[in-house]
Amino acid sequence: MTDLFSADFRFERRRANGITLNVRHDIAADETRPPLLLLHGFPQTHAMWHRVAPRLREQFALVLPDLRGYGDSDKPEGPADHSAYSKRAMALDCVELMRGFGFDRFAVCGHDRGARVAHRLALDHPEAASAALLLDISPTLTMYENTTMEFARAYYHWFFLIQPAPLPERLIGADPVFYLRAKIGGWGSGGTAFFDPRALAEYERCFTPAAIHAMCEDYRAAATIDLDHDRADDTKRIKCAVRVLWGERGVVHKLFTPIADWQVKCAGNVTGRPMATGHYIAEEAPEALVADMLAFFVR
Repeated sequence: MTDLFSADFRFERRRANGITLNVRHDIAADETRPPLLLLHGFPQTHAMWHRVAPRLREQFALVLPDLRGYGDSDKPEGPADHSAYSKRAMALDCVELMRGFGFDRFAVCGHDRGARVAHRLALDHPEAASAALLLDISPTLTMYENTTMEFARAYYHWFFLIQPAPLPERLIGADPVFYLRAKIGGWGSGGTAFFDPRALAEYERCFTPAAIHAMCEDYRAAATIDLDHDRADDTKRIKCAVRVLWGERGVVHKLFTPIADWQVKCAGNVTGRPMATGHYIAEEAPEALVADMLAFFVR
C-alpha cells in the first residue's frame, strides 16, 4: 500500500486507550498546521483517504488511523455487551491518539462508521472537537427508529452483521472477497470501477477472519450499547459546528433527511448538502470533497 501515499506520510503503530492503532500521519516536529483527524468506514481502512490526503496536507496536519478492529489496528476481544466496539470506546481511542501527537483540540472528518465515531467523539469530548464533518450518515438512533422495509432491504447488513457469532462470520468467511466486493460495489457509482485497484487490494488484504469478527462486533455494538448511550444522551447536543455531506445516489439521500436528522436531536449548528456521488464520497469525488472541507474547516 505504500505507493498510495507519498513519503510525506509516515506509518506508525501507536498505543491509545489500551490498544495499538495503525496510523498514517504527516506530523512534523515543529508542526504549525491545525490538526485534522480522518476516520474511515466499513469495510475499509485509512487507505480510503488516499485521494484527498495530498490535497489536504497543504492546510492541515493529518492523522489517518485504522479504527480498532479494522485494517492493521488491534482487534480486541470484548465482553458480551459488545462494549469493546462501542463508539464511545472507539472515540476515546481517537482522542488519546491525538493527545499522543500533542493535539488536545482538533477537527475531525468521518465517513460511514468513522462518522459515527466522530459523532460520539464530539459528544463525549467537546473540549477536543473543534469541528466535525460527517459523510453519508444520519444518526444511528434515527436510522434504527425509522427502519422501513425499503431501508432494511438496502441496508440488510445492519441486521445481518448483528446476528450472534459465529453466524455472519462463518457465512462471510466462506468467500470473503466475494462478500467485500459485492458489498462495496453496491453502494458507489458504477460498481467498484472508481476504486483505485491498490486501495481495493488493501481492503481485501485486511478483510481477515479477525477483522470480519471485529466488524460484526462494531455493528452489534451499534444495535445495542451504542443505542443505550444515545438514548441516555438524548438531551445532549454537539457543541462544535457540524457539517454533513451525503451522496445523492445513496440510501441516506433517498430515505433520510440528514440536516434535519442531525438538528432534531444531536446538534444545533448544522450545515450540509448532497454530493453527486454514491456512498464513497472521498473516492468518487475527491476534488469536490476537498473544496467543501477547506471551506468548512478553514475559517
